[in-house]
Amino acid sequence: MAALALAAYGTLAARAVLRRRTRQAADLVHRRDLDRLGAVAAELRAGLPVDGMFDGGTGRIARLARAAVRLADRTGAPLAELLERVEADARAADRGLAAAAAQAAGARATAWLLAALPLGGIGLGYAIGVDPVGVLLHTPVGGGSALAAVVLQVGGLLWAERLGVGPGRAA
Repeated sequence: MAALALAAYGTLAARAVLRRRTRQAADLVHRRDLDRLGAVAAELRAGLPVDGMFDGGTGRIARLARAAVRLADRTGAPLAELLERVEADARAADRGLAAAAAQAAGARATAWLLAALPLGGIGLGYAIGVDPVGVLLHTPVGGGSALAAVVLQVGGLLWAERLGVGPGRAA
């Protein structure tokens, strides 16, 4: 039973670390694309030629930049202005997503606090002279309770994570 609980919590922790690193890497690429978009717009305004500015990019910013290039080619609209508008819109969307993430942070923290609460209960049990881990691991009722607690905690954390996913982010 102890191995199952440790495996479940270890998997959750590893998953959280991996998702955070992936999200940070994607955010870094997104910010670099936005900075590059602004630099390209400035170079165009200065009259410098810019070739293949977003070739090979697969992100939303690269797709929008390629669409702006096609639009400018077809209609004669000023490309620098189109790119600046794309950049301004993307930065405004980022500010909105950051505000939503800040508001959801409290709910996420509460979910993790509730998941850690049983550790406090185990500590309290030892403080009053009981062996709660022995009861949880060596009695049928304790084992069933521990299994139910692990299942409910994992389900609750996954549910809280799902609820905390904002627009524009993968679940």
